[in-house]
Amino acid sequence: MFTTRPTLQGTFGMVSSTHWLASQSAMAVLEGGGNAYDAAVAGGFVLHVVEPHLNGPAGEVPIILAPAGGEVRVLCGQGVAPAGATIDHYKGLGLDLVPGTGPLAAAVPGAFDAWMLLLRDHGTKSLAEVLTYAIGYAEDGHAPVERVGETVETVRELFETEWTSSAEVYLPGGRAPRPGELFRNPALAATWRRLLAEVSAETDRVAQIEAARRVWRSGFIAEALVRQAERPTMDTSGERHTGTLTAADLADWSATYEAPATYDWRGWTLCKAGPWSQGPVLLQQLALLPPELPHYGSADYVHLLVEGCKLAMADREAWYGDAAEVPLDELLSEPYNAARRALVGDKASYELCPGSPGGRTPRLSGYARMVADGEPGFDALAVPGAGEPTVARAATEPGVAPDGGTRGDTCHLDVVDRWGNMVAATPSGGWLQSNPVVPELGFPLGTRLQMAWLEEGLPNSLTPGRRPRTTLTPSLALRDGVPVMAFGTPGGDQQDQWQTHFFLSVALRSEVRGGLDLQGAIDAPNWHNDSFPGSFYPRGMRPGSLTVESRMGEAVVEELRRRGHDVLVDEAWSEGRLCAVARDPRTGVLSAAANPRGMQGYAVGR
Repeated sequence: MFTTRPTLQGTFGMVSSTHWLASQSAMAVLEGGGNAYDAAVAGGFVLHVVEPHLNGPAGEVPIILAPAGGEVRVLCGQGVAPAGATIDHYKGLGLDLVPGTGPLAAAVPGAFDAWMLLLRDHGTKSLAEVLTYAIGYAEDGHAPVERVGETVETVRELFETEWTSSAEVYLPGGRAPRPGELFRNPALAATWRRLLAEVSAETDRVAQIEAARRVWRSGFIAEALVRQAERPTMDTSGERHTGTLTAADLADWSATYEAPATYDWRGWTLCKAGPWSQGPVLLQQLALLPPELPHYGSADYVHLLVEGCKLAMADREAWYGDAAEVPLDELLSEPYNAARRALVGDKASYELCPGSPGGRTPRLSGYARMVADGEPGFDALAVPGAGEPTVARAATEPGVAPDGGTRGDTCHLDVVDRWGNMVAATPSGGWLQSNPVVPELGFPLGTRLQMAWLEEGLPNSLTPGRRPRTTLTPSLALRDGVPVMAFGTPGGDQQDQWQTHFFLSVALRSEVRGGLDLQGAIDAPNWHNDSFPGSFYPRGMRPGSLTVESRMGEAVVEELRRRGHDVLVDEAWSEGRLCAVARDPRTGVLSAAANPRGMQGYAVGR
């Protein structure tokens, strides 16, 4: 079949990411003798520099890793709610939702410590070696992609009147970053250079990394982050608020390892982060599939996947979160999903229908019930500040309303090396439009607390010391028990829709050059629905909605409309920003592919 690019194949190493500079920087680390984990850390820090509208060092990153010959593990770089981030505190401020921007929305930053643990425990390179690429692009400059400048222009008024420290970095001389001109972030470069200087007294690689973790948690970086949280900041509420992050919150938290959530399907095992993320939604979508699937790409096929997704997302709303025990075994069990599967009819559902695993009564937040019941004003696609965009085209890339309401997005990075080490990471948060730049550091705090509800007793209630449920959800797939593929995408609530479609395309369609057709699966026409409360402020939804690429056949679209789907036909290349790498354990052949949508993601390898 026709593809926009070839599926790359080689034996030395493969990288795929959402920006070519991150991909090539990671590849340079492999060429210099580093392994997949060294490469991923280097690429991750480059993404902070070249995609600052999509992620930053004070954001978060879930990572799934499969060491050669070892067990698959999840490295959680999602920070928790600070000790002072109580529901009573936010309610006392007159808030019904956590703001979409500003320090009240900041969780304990998680990305930096997760990257450090990955480097310490699985890498081989020094901290200076992996940071050199990010420092170079921040200090000497890089030619920014169009959307960096477009995003800055949407926040120009906010930056010039309220978030002036951000204007100093992103509007130097009053000019937003422009394609073809070098853009620099000297404050960020200075932060990393000072960090390296402070840890240089340690001669051991691991000791330097541990020293860097201490600087982040209790040194000059921690001090600057806390000062920023204490500054009154205009947010999406239209008011100026201070945050809850303290020195104790930073000192007490660290990234952690855990076992993945898994599901077996036709000889494959899919590995995801647990239900503190939305990751098990992909597993539930597979569990809901019948033994026999309709023809790939047909109206029957799309309808089946859309309706299954609605059921899995309804369960996400009722059951997923870090503030309560999640009955995941029952949610993925065959008896439960057989009963849920029977709810899929010939017509599109417009209801939010969570199930009752083990006879438990599902509980949705009052706000989610209002959204589901069609209260006016909850159109997630029309309200500025709706969170991560659902498509790749510029019109829905990050933007900011005059009150600071943001649309942010995410990055993704996959690496496999010649030894068979494999890693998938989805960095996000800490966007330039999430919070003011910390003037001493060159990057802002994140806003992931906006995921949590301001209502007691829910799995995703805002709870000090607990993780807000994140949309970030990298994937790793095993075949007959052996790791063979790492993949993921930006896209907020759509991530596990697009990844399900991608995985099924890989699993159900023909091979290319004797291996998995990664590029064909990425290029295939894609779609998503918004029939559930969004995870981002203002948490809206569109019951019955279905957005498809115009490359989907007219007959398929018309049949979906006949079945009651409210179909929006969007641009031909607008749905998803997938990345993937793979390894054939029989031959040792490595492969990689990247998304052409947005003209930014690239795979490299040899």
